[in-house]
Amino acid sequence: MNERIASSTGASSRNVRQSLGVATVLFVCCVAGLAGAAQDNNNPPPPELEPHLAAIAGLAQPSSMMEIPQGWFLMGTVRKDDDPFGLETQYDDTEFPQRRIWLDAYALDRDEVSMGEYLAFLRGHGLPVPLKLRHLIWHLIDVHVLPDYVMTRWPALYVSWDEADRFCRAHGKRLPTEAEWEKGARGTDGRTFPWGAEPPAPDVAVFGLYHVHQIPLVAAVDSFEEGQSPYGLYHMAGNVREWVRDWFGPDSYPLMPERNPQGAEAGRYKSVRGGSWRSRPQLLRTATRNGATPATRSPNIGFRCARDQTALLPDPDDKIIDKTHPSDPNRSK
Repeated sequence: MNERIASSTGASSRNVRQSLGVATVLFVCCVAGLAGAAQDNNNPPPPELEPHLAAIAGLAQPSSMMEIPQGWFLMGTVRKDDDPFGLETQYDDTEFPQRRIWLDAYALDRDEVSMGEYLAFLRGHGLPVPLKLRHLIWHLIDVHVLPDYVMTRWPALYVSWDEADRFCRAHGKRLPTEAEWEKGARGTDGRTFPWGAEPPAPDVAVFGLYHVHQIPLVAAVDSFEEGQSPYGLYHMAGNVREWVRDWFGPDSYPLMPERNPQGAEAGRYKSVRGGSWRSRPQLLRTATRNGATPATRSPNIGFRCARDQTALLPDPDDKIIDKTHPSDPNRSK
């Protein structure tokens, strides 16, 4: 599924809290051919890397969680064929039909899991740091003198689905379902992007970037405040795509139950959502779906965690089904 990723142009931001991430983007853009040789090298980086890995892990700061109330939301896309290049047009036929879906109350990490948190988890559980990630970090230190405190706030990179799942469970959480991720990204009103209907721009998301050697042009996980979702979540579009719990099912949407869908029982790919630093605008849409094999380690894929919450109302059939749509005569019974 990775061949579906595409590239475009531009990304920076004026938000002060983005300064570390954006400086990183501009700094890393200068990387030359040495990076490719470093990442392709099967030999591990020198021992001098180890203190930096420990420092990056030691600077880790956990994300706060944002509560998302129980209720109905619009999931998926209404088919549109008269504007093939429009941003409201479906990316492919896996996001049909648009349906009203009920979710119990839950919480999502406000931020993507950071590089520091990921390295701290690996160290704490005696797991190896992926070789490509070791080469990337050493290259950024050795060639670009990038400080540890910048990289600790990058999103986790080169993380497999199994590691993401294990990380969340180790912290008393879990990966979000695809439905939970989508509601967190778009709210209840079916908006095209986390921030609304406006096309992606450099001040709301990291997207459309390209580097021939796959050096990630990412921003800090707690940056780009103007691109937040309705629930205050950061980087639900761009920066890195995110693993979710579900298997990727091409016919998931018409078959899923209307309450708390869990996705297909098995499959070849796990779903990933949200677009990345490389994605063109269509892949940043809240309804766009994608997938990758669970063993995939990519500079484009990270994750965030979810947690169950106590329901706010005793019965999903209560008359007040959500604040955005106080009445819904077309809701299926």
